[in-house]
This record gives sequence, structure tokens and C-alpha cells, in this order.
Amino acid sequence: MTDHSTARPRYALVGTGSRAQMYISALAGLHSDRGELVAWADTNSGRLDVAFDRSMSPHGAVEPHRFDPAALADAVAEHSIDRVIITTPDVTHADYICTALEAGADVIVEKPLTIDEAGLAAISSAVERTGREVVVTFNYRYAPRNGELRRLIASGEIGDVTSVHFEWVLDTAHGADYFRRWHRQKQNSGGLLIHKASHHFDLVNWWIDDTPTRVYASGGLRFYGADNARQRGVGPRPERGSVDSPLRDGFSLDLRADSQLKAMYFDQEQHDGYRRDQDVFDEGITIEDNLAVIVDYAGGSTLSYALNAHAPWEGYTVAVNGTKGRAELTVVERGSVIIDDAGRVVIDPSARPDIVVDDGSRPVAERLVLQHHFAPAREVEIPEAEGGHGGGDAPLLRDLFIGVTDDPLGLVATWADGARAVGVGIAGNRSLETGMPVTITELPIGAASTAFTGDAREGTA
Repeated sequence: MTDHSTARPRYALVGTGSRAQMYISALAGLHSDRGELVAWADTNSGRLDVAFDRSMSPHGAVEPHRFDPAALADAVAEHSIDRVIITTPDVTHADYICTALEAGADVIVEKPLTIDEAGLAAISSAVERTGREVVVTFNYRYAPRNGELRRLIASGEIGDVTSVHFEWVLDTAHGADYFRRWHRQKQNSGGLLIHKASHHFDLVNWWIDDTPTRVYASGGLRFYGADNARQRGVGPRPERGSVDSPLRDGFSLDLRADSQLKAMYFDQEQHDGYRRDQDVFDEGITIEDNLAVIVDYAGGSTLSYALNAHAPWEGYTVAVNGTKGRAELTVVERGSVIIDDAGRVVIDPSARPDIVVDDGSRPVAERLVLQHHFAPAREVEIPEAEGGHGGGDAPLLRDLFIGVTDDPLGLVATWADGARAVGVGIAGNRSLETGMPVTITELPIGAASTAFTGDAREGTA
């Protein structure tokens, strides 16, 4: 990543939904001396108003120039943009990335890099032609617990990695939300193997410093959706949660009950008709909620991965086996989801007797254990962290806007890292369709194939 310590780059941003707010706030506040947000766009003009009021006005910032997202190339030229931040729906990432690169700007993009083979081929070709930089914001790399596991593996403590087992569970507050929004259509998000699991596949690729080569996946829509609801005897439900008499069952979301969601989405429906509160047991959901994946790596190890989107608690467990021993990381991010007397969903971390409750700014439990062969287990200390995504957001923003002078853990993720993460999901989706294992380099991904051949760091900027 370029060191911006002596420059004040000019930024444009495309997409001002929930995830964009941390970038907007950073450029308007803490990192305003390191960059200037001079232009922005959203397909919903009302959301631009909300983003300004919420994330820029409190800092006394001047509103950026507005432009049509379809005119990104013109905006880059007109406003002398150095870097474009992309926080739009996943299906649009490839087009915006390529447009920005060809127009002469570097790119910061939210995960996933893209959702399909065509997107990978287009992005890799644009990077090759322009020589410009694409950074994928994998904030989970920056969480201290994940960094400690990376450091432990790299130290050789467990020897050569032979296998990884990784389970991630999303609770019925967070997991259900993917089935209310645009993510519920695979054509928009690539499904959870792309949108959500690209985080997880990137972690494994990064932890073991290896390249995925072959993928076999199984799974389906087994809890959410109309067919599953009917099989369990669930009766008629409203199409959306924000109705006069919403259900109080934990799965129905009333946007009007949350001032932020109301302002950003419910009040802006007049502009584009987008509904953020669709019923999770509705017809037409095309993504999976239960997934299992086997991934082979170039170095000889194998990953077994599982994702569940309707668990009663949220977090993950990962075990890394090596020729000298084993490392185990357990993280409970949220202990339980319950419904209070008013029918509102609340998070109650104390409902799990095996965890320690803290102030809510960090996971309620996280533990890293190392055990060598023929030796007792010992716990590895994890540095404290504050803020979102296990403490990853703040240092990620620091590296983006201040710059990186030392990166021994390889925290900064390039387009090739993003390609390797979504490559697993893309191959997994193909495997779900065919019922067969899929070799990633056999997919039509063009120049992106270089990210999956040779050394794990090959093809990085």
C-alpha cells in the first residue's frame, strides 16, 4: 500500500449504506488531515442526505460533490480523484473497480472483491493493464486474536500445517438479516459463500500463508425461506416487518423501531423502492443458510469449513493441526439472542454460563490454546482490542489513510488476496451446482489464475 504520510489524497466514494459510514466518518474526522472526501454517489439520493447529516455534519465538514454512480469515470477526471472507495452491493463491485482503475484512480473496496468468474477476469485484466492498486478491506485480519494465531503458525510452533477445521455460526439476529436484504438473491451477493465466507476463506489463506486449489461444497436453504417455514407449520406472515402490526417473533424487523435504520432505509424507500425488512420466510430466496466446504491447498493441507446462519449464538472455532501440535482459537462474539417482554430482539451475553461477560465492546469470550505433541496445553495471551470486528476496524482505517511503514503480519490485502478469498466461494458455488469438486484454475477467470498458482504471495501489489 502506498504511504500517504506526505500527501492528502482526494477520495470519491460510491455507495453510502451502513458499511460506508466508517469511511465517511474517518475522512471527516480522525483522518481528515490525511485525505479529503471530495465526491460521492449513491443510487438513492436520500441516503446521501442521511450520510452527510450522520457522518460529516457533526465534524463541520463540507458536503462532497454529488455525481451519478454511472458517471464514475467522469467524476474521477473532473475532481482529480486519487482513490475510489466502493461500498456498493457486491454484484456491482467489478464494474466500479474496473471503471475507477481505467479512469486513473486506485481503489479501496469492501469485501467481497467480486461475486463471479467474469468479475475476477475483468478485475485482474484491469489491474494488469493499468498497474494501479486495489485494496480489499478484510478487517478481520486486524483483530488481535486473529493476528496472534497468524503469528503462532508463522513461528513454526505447530510445525507444518496439515489441516484446518473452521466453523462459523451466525445467530438469529445477524444471520437472519442476510435473508431480509438484497443479499438474499444469489445474483446480487453470490450467496454466503461469497458475501460472508470470503472473510473466513481469506483468514485461512492468510493464517497458513497458502493458496487454495480445489473446492468441494455441499449445502442448501434449510431453515429460512417459504418452503422450510411451511414444513415446520409456520402460518401466514407479512411480506415485511415494518407494518402496522409486525410479528414479535424475533425474525420480523421493524425499521421504524431503530432511528438509524428508519432514516437510512425506511424513509428513503420513496426514492428507489428498496425494502430492507423483507420477511426471512418469504418466497424467492436463492441463497443457502447451511454450508460445508472442503478446500485443498497447494502446500498439501486441507480445510474443512462449516457455516450456519441460524444459530442461537454467534462466533467461531478454528483448529489448526500441524506436524508438531495443534492451535485452537475459540471466539464467542454474542452469547445469545432473546426476545424481551415488548417483543424486541436483544443480545444477552450472560445467557451462556461458559463465558465471561464484558462491556460489549469486545467478544464476550476469546481463547487461543497451543498444545505440542506429548505436552500439556497452554493458553496464548491475546492483546486487548477495542471497536468493531474484534478491534479490526480502527487499525484498518489507520493503514488505509495514514499508510503502512511496517507490516510483518501481511495485514494489507491486495486484489490477489481478494481473488483467492472469493475464488473459494466461486468454486464452491460451482460445486453446489454440479455436485463435483472444482479446481479453481479451471474456472474461466482469465489473468486472475495467476493468484492461484505458485507462491501464495504471487500477484500481489
